[in-house]
Amino acid sequence: MELLSGATLADGRVVSVAIDGETIAWVGEAGESPPDVASVTDLGGALLLPAPAEPHAHLDKALSADRLVNERGDLAGAIEVWSREREGLDVDDIAERASAALRTLVANGATAVRSHTDVGEGVGVRGIEALHAVRSAHAHLADLQIVAFASSPLTGSEGAANRRWLERALELGADVIGACPALDPRPPELIDLVLDGADSAGLAVDLHVDETLDPSVRTIELLAQAVLDRSFAGAVTASHCVSLGMQNPADQVRIAARIADAGIGVVTLPQTNLFLQARDHPTAPPRGLTAIRALRNAGAEVAGGGDNVSDPFNLVGRADPLETAALLVMAAHLMPIDAYDAVSRIARSVLGLVPGGIEVGAPAELLAIEAPTLRAAVAGASPNRTVWHRGRRVASTTTTVELANPSP
Repeated sequence: MELLSGATLADGRVVSVAIDGETIAWVGEAGESPPDVASVTDLGGALLLPAPAEPHAHLDKALSADRLVNERGDLAGAIEVWSREREGLDVDDIAERASAALRTLVANGATAVRSHTDVGEGVGVRGIEALHAVRSAHAHLADLQIVAFASSPLTGSEGAANRRWLERALELGADVIGACPALDPRPPELIDLVLDGADSAGLAVDLHVDETLDPSVRTIELLAQAVLDRSFAGAVTASHCVSLGMQNPADQVRIAARIADAGIGVVTLPQTNLFLQARDHPTAPPRGLTAIRALRNAGAEVAGGGDNVSDPFNLVGRADPLETAALLVMAAHLMPIDAYDAVSRIARSVLGLVPGGIEVGAPAELLAIEAPTLRAAVAGASPNRTVWHRGRRVASTTTTVELANPSP
């Protein structure tokens, strides 16, 4: 067993934590120790937290902003440049950028990542092939879920080629089926197609839903109804759900209740949607977030994700869940404890993983960060962090700051 001594918890207690294999085996008072401890790591009062997870990434696009320039800066411009240039990206290029982004996520504390990976005409399954290589090379660092993110259109005769590529991606071993109903000419048919495919293959579903400020776009209602009508047994996630935040309060409450009844997890993506949305709203631009309060009040799980990182869809980003948490505090008015919960416990739950915690029996997915409190950790996002995945230390970052003395 490894003993982590001098760990400060979010509630302020200072404790010692013992890890046995991939599990937290013991939690005791500071200075105490269970028998059979093989090694001791003194955290020196660092804050010990359940490790965050990244529930929505696009590793195949990551770190491409300087090569694939979105000159317009909006969603249409991002789609345009990506659709045009992705044909020239080979497996090695995708894998190299995806690996770099994944390693940064791990160094920042994320030990589970779900990456939406483009599949369809123009890109084929090169992204899926690349992400499989990335997962194999980094399995010791993090759990990586690969979403076969089908290109649009997916329905009708015009979607036949994209359907064939999706089938090929599933043959290669994608974990989750993804698509964007609002970009298809037949959203209800796409939802049925994806749910049927996931049901047949025993896979989860994660759809890009209503990434628009147009309140008339409500495919989230179609998705919730379809899940309820067929008693779909698999996990379903709806990412973005931006237009839900543009509904009147009564409709938000009604739709949120349907989402909760259907057991659909929602992932809000503040960074990318703050960047992409509301460019045509010069006065009081909306924030591009979903109806987080209504969803939480209805009992739906709402996780926070980072989405795009330094690509045409988001020109910045640090691949850091604490950045997402800070944005949820500022833009969504969550308290820091709830914001961190959204990028850690709830994020893992949406991914179908056992939620973490600093308690006996919890998975040893941990982040130690130089901060006196959880609020301070979210606010300061200190780079001084140590990360454990499956009970093994997988990343450690220590920085040194030197300031000049006054001149004599």
